[in-house]
Amino acid sequence: LGAYTACLHDRPLAEALDVLQANGLTSVEVNTGGFIPSPHCHVDLLLSSEQARRDYLETFSSRGMELTGLNCNGNPLNPLPGVGPKHADDLRRTIELAGLLGVRHVVTMSGTPGSDPDARYPSWVVNPWDGVYLDVLDYQWGVAAGFWTEIDALARTNDVRVAIEMHPHNLVFSPVTLRRLVELTGATNVGAEMDPSHLMWQGMDVVACIRDLGPLVFHAAAKDAAITPGVDIRGVLDTSFTRVPADAPDKVPTGYGSWCTAWPQNPAWRFVAVGVGHDVDWWTEFLRALAEVDPDMAVNIEHEDAAYDRL
Repeated sequence: LGAYTACLHDRPLAEALDVLQANGLTSVEVNTGGFIPSPHCHVDLLLSSEQARRDYLETFSSRGMELTGLNCNGNPLNPLPGVGPKHADDLRRTIELAGLLGVRHVVTMSGTPGSDPDARYPSWVVNPWDGVYLDVLDYQWGVAAGFWTEIDALARTNDVRVAIEMHPHNLVFSPVTLRRLVELTGATNVGAEMDPSHLMWQGMDVVACIRDLGPLVFHAAAKDAAITPGVDIRGVLDTSFTRVPADAPDKVPTGYGSWCTAWPQNPAWRFVAVGVGHDVDWWTEFLRALAEVDPDMAVNIEHEDAAYDRL
């Protein structure tokens, strides 16, 4: 059991690890690119220096901790020139670095292309009851197949497994779409990162998802979500988010010139601290199902509950 250190980016890596160690955690996941910066992993330095890699790993091992995942969540298929190519390059470099560090798992997202070859922006198809959206999906899956065939080969070469977070707004956002990607590409080194929170708010049975995917579950996150009263009038597919001003001091970038928006005041759902949305019995079954796949699987807490501080 460990944690993803993004919520501790306000302090140096050593101090962040001391926080985790003080809480009895032994597994660590750090960011290496994509949507957010990577202050806990200087990728260029580590790619170029064997001594830097030894020193870096010693930072973890000296505390009795293990670096179990490199996280590069982003949209590598985004047609925006300031986003997609950078996120794709970040992912390739992360896979190479994971191989050099001996870190088995890279966490990322599948990405979402535009609707057609001339599209400027990514387009997520939610409900293709109109056949025209199946045309969009055919194009998007073709783009994804080419990219992920390449990524799978790179991961295999570096003895790394890429674990995809099944995150809405991506082509892969469910066990069904994860299987489709693996089957489409014939992938051997691409599977799932079991972050239950996104499956929760979509109404899925998370334990059933784990058992459906079985050995395709590579890595896991402990992250909770709660359906809230706003669902009564919003449903879980809600677009009433608002813009955050460009000069806001705490805005979270998602690319060049874009950043996270503000949630509605009464959302349909929200991320909550582990145990707030689902009780001990639920989390026990979650861990039991993961152990059926791999009893040594790392499970890293991802803290995004705005009602609590960083610690």
